[in-house]
Amino acid sequence: MGISFYTFQSLSYTIDVYRKKVNAEKSFIKLALYISFFPQLVAGPIVKSKDFLPQLYENRNISLNNLNSGVQIFIFGLFKKIVIADNVSVFVDDVFSCPKAYHAISVILAVIGYSIQIYCDFSGYSDMAIGSAKCLGYDLNRNFDLPYLSGSVSEFWKRWHISLSTWLQEYLYIPLGGNRKGKARTYLNNFLTMLIGGLWHGASWTFIAWGALHGAALCVNKAFRAVTGHEKDHKGSPLCTAVSTAFTYIFVSFCWIFFRAVSFENAYEIIMGIVTWQNGVIQLSAWCIFAIIVSVVGYAAAIIKSRKTGAQQIEGFYPVSDLNTIHGLFIFFTAVGLTLGLAYTGNNPFIYFQF
Repeated sequence: MGISFYTFQSLSYTIDVYRKKVNAEKSFIKLALYISFFPQLVAGPIVKSKDFLPQLYENRNISLNNLNSGVQIFIFGLFKKIVIADNVSVFVDDVFSCPKAYHAISVILAVIGYSIQIYCDFSGYSDMAIGSAKCLGYDLNRNFDLPYLSGSVSEFWKRWHISLSTWLQEYLYIPLGGNRKGKARTYLNNFLTMLIGGLWHGASWTFIAWGALHGAALCVNKAFRAVTGHEKDHKGSPLCTAVSTAFTYIFVSFCWIFFRAVSFENAYEIIMGIVTWQNGVIQLSAWCIFAIIVSVVGYAAAIIKSRKTGAQQIEGFYPVSDLNTIHGLFIFFTAVGLTLGLAYTGNNPFIYFQF
């Protein structure tokens, strides 16, 4: 049906005008630009009219400062896409196409690899969209914020594909009743929201299973917080935080199996290959190991920087340098050189282009 990201934007604008949260845009050209703004047209981030339309009435010309930041953000996303995601995808595709042929170690590595692939692929696109818009003088909201550091599934959806999760919350979860109609209805609304979110990704039982698993996990998380008396995610000792983060990542990666698998049979073979610790070909993909190392280093850098700045929550950041300095130019051209030198040159479109 072509229900894609631009449809979400059109819906949000129409609903917000109906709710009188925003005024109807009088200029057809400006409204058309909002809906069809090319950097994020195909795969987000989903931009709300209240965040974008006011920018069209401001002096948002191309400037050297915006180019300075935008180009670097774009290169940052390009590296994640064509160096990490695309190179890892070769190994992941091989294992998922015939999981029975591989040893459990290789299957586990492929599952971890796919968790990194889809993150770098999608967040890489978002970075490139944000960077392109920045070059033109427009600001788009960040769409990812270190999702694999989440201590719960609830926190994960505040960090992963932020524009979609907030859209589903505002235009689906709350209209269904949110948490205003009792605990049972709150759990049902959480579950239905994620189930519908899974169905949006494709008319496949695997996507429905992926959405149902996340919906059930959100209900369990909400029930656990109600029992423990913590309305929000509680940050305990460093050990508890590490354990909860590890369990959340394992659960999210397990759910990615259904998201990536072409059928339930394919997902079952992947899961059983791990559970039964099957024998087979042991292939340790160098690109998967490289991706894991880069991810760990990047997340560690974000943790260190957040602690130095005294931030309450660990947040991601774009490593934007001052290109007016020799130091900044060296870092920038080194990043460009690594991106071009390590780039995967095959045909590998963005994962979220199919949605």
